[in-house]
Amino acid sequence: MPKADTPPEYVPLKDTPLFSPLKLGPLSLEHRIVQAPLTRMRSTKESDGVTVPNHLVVEYYGQRASKGGLQLTEATDIFKYAGNYPGAPGLFTDSQVAAWKKVTDAVHAKGGYIFSQLWHTGRATPPSWRQGAQTVSSSNVPMSGQWLDGVSCEENPPRPLTVDEIHDFTKQWGVAAKRAIEAGFDGIEIHGANGYLLDQFLHDNVNTRTDDYGGSVEKRARFPLEVIQECCKAIGADRVGIRLSPFNYFQDTKDSSPNKHWEKVCELIAALSEGERPAYVHMVEPRFDEKLDEQKKMDALSAYTSSEGVEAEATVKTKQSSLNNFRNILRKGGVKFVAAGGFTRDNAAPKIEAGDADLIVFGRSFIANPDLPKRLAEGLELNQYDRTTFYGADPPQKGYTDYPAYAAA
Repeated sequence: MPKADTPPEYVPLKDTPLFSPLKLGPLSLEHRIVQAPLTRMRSTKESDGVTVPNHLVVEYYGQRASKGGLQLTEATDIFKYAGNYPGAPGLFTDSQVAAWKKVTDAVHAKGGYIFSQLWHTGRATPPSWRQGAQTVSSSNVPMSGQWLDGVSCEENPPRPLTVDEIHDFTKQWGVAAKRAIEAGFDGIEIHGANGYLLDQFLHDNVNTRTDDYGGSVEKRARFPLEVIQECCKAIGADRVGIRLSPFNYFQDTKDSSPNKHWEKVCELIAALSEGERPAYVHMVEPRFDEKLDEQKKMDALSAYTSSEGVEAEATVKTKQSSLNNFRNILRKGGVKFVAAGGFTRDNAAPKIEAGDADLIVFGRSFIANPDLPKRLAEGLELNQYDRTTFYGADPPQKGYTDYPAYAAA
């Protein structure tokens, strides 16, 4: 029997499908482990609405780079006041491009690849973070509760974007994609998940529009699809991905029929022309939620009501919520599938082996383990993460760049 203080032994995963190569667009990946897009709020405010990655950000991504591995950046503003989360960076000024170039250089120096995740937060951030401008969304449906500044969301409902504004925002995503390539990124990921702007168009409990951007699934998906097409035209389809979260409850998104509706969204993506079809779709597992634990989340998904009648509701209740059907639809269009949400050393390789995903995203484990691929490959013990330092800390390097790489005793 090992001594009580002896580190536990884990099965090395280097000979599993998790460490098999994969061609993703122009990238030659050497393993299937992806660093999640994690908002860490460590960048430096340069001026109002302009936040720039600093030396700690360079160190953070450089630490987590690995040969043939893919990293996704924290969500990054496509233009001024697109989100303006404190400490969250943008990619719309020359200073931001220059700062991100240091990050991409650090990743490439270790043989890694990195995509920039691009977002607009819509109704998720308050007017006080946008020079007092009213927040925008698909409709005038507010979130419940308060924003981080303490202001009531319901007393300050969002303004629906006009069609002209939607077209302008779409163009701005394309401009940001070009900026990303200028900054040395290998590609971009469109943030269409987690209750942010594009997700606010997809979910039918938020989008109550009656024009060409609301109503049917096809119309609700129009804005995200146009953003995909714009970015693909800007930098090439093989350098574009999109993140979606059909089962998300975060920030008051709760679709009436996520299986049916996102199956249609996937069909629409898979049917795009070759030059406008993304290289991958990144989805969040139904079990994962920012507010509910796994059992409560799955119970909630099995119990929600459908607007399509009792028979439809009974069908929904008995149908297992899974990403697999979305994966199968996208595969027909040659679109790679990236899965995120609660993955561990035990369940990641089986997901790849079963053919249910091409790549697996790790978040919390990557925060605490800058050398996560090595640890998983060799069966090494993992550092434990400190949840209190996820979104900023004092000093800022705490829980950010101070997690050690593995050192043999």
